[in-house]
Amino acid sequence: MSINLANGVRDRLRIAIQKSGRLSEPARALLASCGLSWRESRDRLFCYGETLPVDLLLVRDDDIPGLIADGVCDLGMVGRNVLMEQAADREQRDIAPAYREWRALGFGGCRLDLAVPESWDWTGAEQVAGKRIATSYPGLLAQWLRSRAIEADIVNLSGSVEIAPRLGQADLICDLVSSGATLAANQLKPVETLLRSEAVLAGPAAAFGDVRAELAELLLRRLDGVLKIRDSKLLLFQAPRAAVPGLLELLPDAEAPTVTSIDGSDRLALQALCHGAVTWQRLEDLKRAGAAALMVLPVERMLA
Repeated sequence: MSINLANGVRDRLRIAIQKSGRLSEPARALLASCGLSWRESRDRLFCYGETLPVDLLLVRDDDIPGLIADGVCDLGMVGRNVLMEQAADREQRDIAPAYREWRALGFGGCRLDLAVPESWDWTGAEQVAGKRIATSYPGLLAQWLRSRAIEADIVNLSGSVEIAPRLGQADLICDLVSSGATLAANQLKPVETLLRSEAVLAGPAAAFGDVRAELAELLLRRLDGVLKIRDSKLLLFQAPRAAVPGLLELLPDAEAPTVTSIDGSDRLALQALCHGAVTWQRLEDLKRAGAAALMVLPVERMLA
């Protein structure tokens, strides 16, 4: 892939995201929720930022770490598995780190698992010693094997990893797992998790030295605000002063509440930002503990 964009000092921020694939639409939606909008080029490879000087490059997922390393883009939304696999490859070739994970983004979750035939009686990682392991993640698998002083043969495949044992190419596999349905269809079972992955915001290992630093800080503030309230609700209720300590014990996921006296009485009005699910059962538990006039409100935006 070739993108003719000049490197050096810039006054706009460039973010690379998947052009298509399971991370593409969630990435765009997350950035849009941060107040960003764009004008898309005719070739649909570049989006010019209109509300903020933040542009998008639409590329293959596997290209994003390299684009950050080469300075073609400043940030990228990419799977942690892709980022860490390419970092492991750079480490193996004794190349200095060029990027790092800046934020976990909360979507695109999956696992990098070892999976063995269902007929195996799994007793532990030592069973893979001397075995052939098919994978598309040789760097991460090699790191895992080294960390446990295990010798095994890595069979590097670019696709269809799950059928390798049935074809006699390998004894077991190391592959990404979401629901586990593909493993089950190929008579395999997961036994060890090497990495828990999700979409992440990746950026350079070194800080920006120009106006991009301010833009990146602004973007991170907005991202943090959006991610913090994604599953959050504002809970309002009233309670006698003596009941408040017990009520707060029922809200371990809430931030410190705002407390207001009601007309000089012994009753208090409280509002608390809860970061977990506020279910009917939780409301019933709070009511039994002394809360009244319970109200749950959605939170659209938050800036700390």
